[in-house]
Amino acid sequence: MSKLKKSFIMEGARTPFGRMGGALHTVSAMELGGSAMAEALRRSELRPDEVDEVIVGHVLQGGQGQLTSRQAARAAHIPWEVKTETINKVCASGMRSITLADQIIRSGDGSKIVAAGMESMSQAPHFTKSVRFGQKMGDISLIDSMVHDGLTCSFESVHMGVYGNESATKFGIGREEQDRFAYGSHKRAKNAQEAGKFAEEIVEITVKSRRGDVVVKEDEAIRHDIQLKALEKLSPVFGKDGTITAGNAPGVNDGASAVVVMDEASVKASGKKPLAEIIGHTAIAIETERFPETPGLIIEKLCEKTGINVEQVDLFELNEAFSMVALVGKQLGEIPEDKLNVNGGAVALGHPIGASGNRIVLTLAYELRRRGGGIGIAAICSGGGQGDAIMIKVP
Repeated sequence: MSKLKKSFIMEGARTPFGRMGGALHTVSAMELGGSAMAEALRRSELRPDEVDEVIVGHVLQGGQGQLTSRQAARAAHIPWEVKTETINKVCASGMRSITLADQIIRSGDGSKIVAAGMESMSQAPHFTKSVRFGQKMGDISLIDSMVHDGLTCSFESVHMGVYGNESATKFGIGREEQDRFAYGSHKRAKNAQEAGKFAEEIVEITVKSRRGDVVVKEDEAIRHDIQLKALEKLSPVFGKDGTITAGNAPGVNDGASAVVVMDEASVKASGKKPLAEIIGHTAIAIETERFPETPGLIIEKLCEKTGINVEQVDLFELNEAFSMVALVGKQLGEIPEDKLNVNGGAVALGHPIGASGNRIVLTLAYELRRRGGGIGIAAICSGGGQGDAIMIKVP
C-alpha cells in the first residue's frame, strides 16, 4: 500500500444516537445521514460541489426508497452530479464506506470522498411475503425487518445474541464479567459526555413536531445512574442459561456518522491539518456463529499487514455488539484494558447498525487528537461471520 497514494480523514461528524422510539424516531436515516455529511463537509472546509463521490453504509433499507445514499447526499446539499453508492455489510457497513473510499483514493480514481454510515432502526418496517399474489387461506403474519435483516443469522435463523452466548461460554466469559464491563462502558461514556468529548463529535439535530422544534444534542442511551446491582438482577434474553441481558448488550438505536476522506494533494491544497492518516485496513471471514471472534482475530492480521506491533498501538475501539464481543476481542487481541474503549462504547452509546463502524473511527480519531496524536485501531464484527478493522495515525 505504501507505493500507492496516501489517504487522510480530513474531518468528521456524527449525530446524537437516539433510543428506539426516542427523540430521533421521526427522523429518517437519510436525513440523519445528510446532517452528519453536511457537518463533516463544513468542518473540512469543503464545498459540496467539490466532492467526487459519496459512499454510505446502510443496513435496513427496506421501504426507504431507491438508493438511500443518493437521498442522504441530496439532504446534505451535494449536487446531482456527484455519484453515490450504498453499502450493506451489516454492522461493518459504516466502516467499509471509509475503507472503500481509501481504496478509491489510493488507486487514483478519486480525491475527495464522503464516507458515512446511517440507520433509523425505529423506522424499520414490518413486512409480509405472502400477499403479493394473494393468500386464500390462513393467517397473514408480519416480519420485523429490523430483527430479520439486521440482527438474525440468515443461514441458521438464529439471533446474534444466541451466538454471543455460545462464544461467551467458549472463551470462559461469565455473566459477572459482562455486567462489570457494561457498567464500565456506561461510566466511561457518562464521564466523556460530561467532559464535552462527545459534543465535539456531534452535530445537533432539530426535530420538528406539533409542539414545536426540539433540539437533540446528546446521546440518549447513556445511563448516568447505572448501578451494578441493577444489572445483576436482569434476566438473560437468549435462553435461561444465557449470560447476555438487556443491560450488557447495546440498545436498538438511530443515528449517523460521516467523515471526509481526501488524498494528500487535496489535503496540502486545503492548508488544513487532517484529522488522521489511514495507515491500513483489512477484513476477515469465518463461520457465521464465530462472528464475535472477528474483532480480536483481525487485529493480528492488520498489524501484520501494516508492520506495526500491537504494543505500538495507543488506543483501540472495538464495537460493543455485546459486552462479550469486546471482552473476546480484548482476550484474542491481547489488548491492555486501559487502551480499550476509553470513552465507553455501543453498550452505553447505542448501536445503530449501519452507523457504528463509522462512529468508532471518528471517536478514535478525536480521542487520539485530544491526547496529542498516536496510532489507533478500530475493529467491528458483523453478521455472517465477518469483521473489519482500520488503523489510523493522528499527527
